[in-house]
Order: sequence, then C-alpha cells, then structure tokens
Amino acid sequence: MTGQPRIAVIGLGYVGLPLAVALAEHFPVIGFDLDSDRIDQLQLDHDRTREVDSDRLAKSTLRLTANAADCGGMDILIVTVPTPVDGDNRPDLSHVMAATRTVAGLIDPALRPTVVYESTVYPGVTEEECGAELERVSGLIRGRDFRLGYSPERINPGDREHTIDRITKVIAAEDQETLDLLAKVYGAINNGNVFRAASIKAAEAAKVIENAQRDINIAFMNEVAQIMARIHVSVWDVLAAARTKWNFLGFEPGLVGGHCIGVDPYYLSHLSQALGHHPEVILAGRSTNDGMGAWVADQLHARRGGNPGSALVLGLTFKENVPDLRNSRAFDVIARLDELGHRISVADPLADAAEVERDFGWNLHEPDGESFDLVVGAVAHDGYRDLGPKALEQMVAPGGTLADLKGMWRELPLSPSIDRWTM
Repeated sequence: MTGQPRIAVIGLGYVGLPLAVALAEHFPVIGFDLDSDRIDQLQLDHDRTREVDSDRLAKSTLRLTANAADCGGMDILIVTVPTPVDGDNRPDLSHVMAATRTVAGLIDPALRPTVVYESTVYPGVTEEECGAELERVSGLIRGRDFRLGYSPERINPGDREHTIDRITKVIAAEDQETLDLLAKVYGAINNGNVFRAASIKAAEAAKVIENAQRDINIAFMNEVAQIMARIHVSVWDVLAAARTKWNFLGFEPGLVGGHCIGVDPYYLSHLSQALGHHPEVILAGRSTNDGMGAWVADQLHARRGGNPGSALVLGLTFKENVPDLRNSRAFDVIARLDELGHRISVADPLADAAEVERDFGWNLHEPDGESFDLVVGAVAHDGYRDLGPKALEQMVAPGGTLADLKGMWRELPLSPSIDRWTM
C-alpha cells in the first residue's frame, strides 16, 4: 500500500456512521448502507440516530452510497452491521454474513485489502465463519489475497462523553503487519489510544464479556429491587445508603434492552453451551432482566387493586435521551399491562412514530390535559425528568398511581391524593 489507505465502512447505523465520519477526517472514506432512505437523509445532513450532528455531517468529506459496487478498490473494508438474536435468543448472524458476501465481491487481490469486523460476535466467528465465507464467495485465499482484523465497537448511544475519538480502541489482526495498519488507522482518530489484543478471539471475547458483566450486575440490582418490594422498601433508598461506601459499584435496577447489554450475553452463552459448559450465572442474569418488565406490570396491577384502568406509559426507547427502539423492554411492561386489561396510551418525544406503529403496533399519544388512572415513567428522558409537580399531577386522575421506574421524581412534593410507586 502506498499513500493513505482508502476505507469503506459497510453499515451506517449507530456504530458505522460515527466511525466513518471520524475516519474521513484523516483518510479517504466511503460509507455504504443498504437503506437508500438512510443515505438520502445523510446526504441532507440529517442523522436520525442523533449520533452525528448536522454541522459535522455538512463539513465531512465522507462519501455516501447505497450501491455496494462503489466500494470496490478499497484498501480497508470495515463491517459494522448489527448482530441481534432471534426469537429463541440465539445469535442471528444473517446480517454480518450478508455483509461478508457483499465484501467478498469487492476484494481486489492486487491490493491485498484488510477486512475488519466491528460487529459483536462470539469468539471464533470472525476467522472461522466470516473468513471462511469470504474465501468461499471470492475464491481467494485469506492471508495471501486479503487479511482479517477485528476491532470491537464501543459506541454508547446518546453518550457525548465517551465518543469514538475519546475511548481506547481495541484492535486485533491475524498478522503483525495488519495489526500495525489498524493501529495507524484507528489511532489517527483517538491520538493513538489503541490496545493491541493478543488475538482476534481475545478481542471478540472482550467485547461480549464487557456487556455480560454489566448485564449480570444490573440483574443483581433488579433482584434486590424485587426483594425490597416485598418489605415495602424502595431500592433507591437502599442504593443511596450503599453508595456511601467507597468501593460500592453504582449499578442500578431497570429495564435492560438495546442492541448490546440485552443481546451480547446470549452470544457468550451460545458459545459456552456449544463447548459443553452450562453458563449458569450468565443465563440467570438474562432471565432476571428479561422478566423485569412483566414483574413491574404485575406490581402495578396489584397496586391498582387488580382493577384495569387507563394507563399512560412515558418513554419507549431502550434508554434515556436516544431514539433507538431496538430491543426496548418498555414494551414488555406495556404488553403485560395490556394483557391484564388496562387501556394503554404510549408517549415518547424521541421515538419515531412510524417505527413504533410498524414494529410494535402502537400509536404515539401525547397527552394534552388528559388524566390517567396509572402513569408509568418508564424511560428517564430529560423532558420527563424535568417534569414538575403541576404537570405530573395533571396527568394522574384522582386516586391514581404514579409509577416512577427510574426514581426520577422521588424528591418532588406531590399531592397526597396521588398513589406513588417506585422500585
């Protein structure tokens, strides 16, 4: 390779777009996404994920395309497509394998390009699944005609502190030359803050255990919340006291969804079981967290004396201050309340109304002077966290219940006629 490496980023979602924009500040970069609407929006400097602002998009030299053929002749091809789980919580590699087949058709052996995966997978997938598929489809030989690398993504949606240019980037490759190339490329966007993993499998494993660790700790807090509920003690009061100890870990209970924490442990457990080891701790954590939405709904139904009524759920996205609905567990609360007979209205200032209707079958409803028997604060968007006593009291019907899942209104003085519930 002579001169600056030419880079293609395959997939322009929460991970791919910030990466492509950052790389384009140092290298010639083209970004590809199958979704032509996504490309059209980005060309108008609009990122619906809100990860990259309009001004930065407008100034970026990033080229955008929905035509994979435009990504031919690249020195580096970086795959950043999602790796979800299926209905049985088994790894769904269909997106990453489809992207692999696309990339296989773009490899120019004369350039000996490097194919880098950022998609979260269990150890072995990059080399044994993706590498083999690249060889099969292209008819080329790994190591001779192309090289493999891996760099696990660490994008935290909505996080403006831990952006890609401020975090340590783990890199791994099948040979030293490729590893040095990845250190140069990724190091250009974060002042050389890269960690060279011992192997591709080690880097793959690091990614899945990072999120599995968080999942297990949150599961413990969710179980604590369930125990405390039996003695009518708020877990938030317990945590306020426990946090005064210098080495207490500040995990909190809640609905665990999204495309990382609620998914990655299943990738690790899949590998574990395939190797003949039953992952008791990992699966126990997943079971606790996956059941939390229904538990909350049952608690609220009991709070209402088992009598269904009108219910408003505030917040649908998988976490606060992001529009991402993927694997949101707020819908578990909604589904169970609906099953118990409550008349549900849902609201979210950030969620896309068409996506909510298409994927979940609900219509967004912004209350205007209405009151409900049950109001559930499910997601702590800033707009909800900042609601004052008057606004909340107007939403809750006389004798109604205000459920505060995130403890965001605990300190507000409210009318004693409102039944207040929190974990």
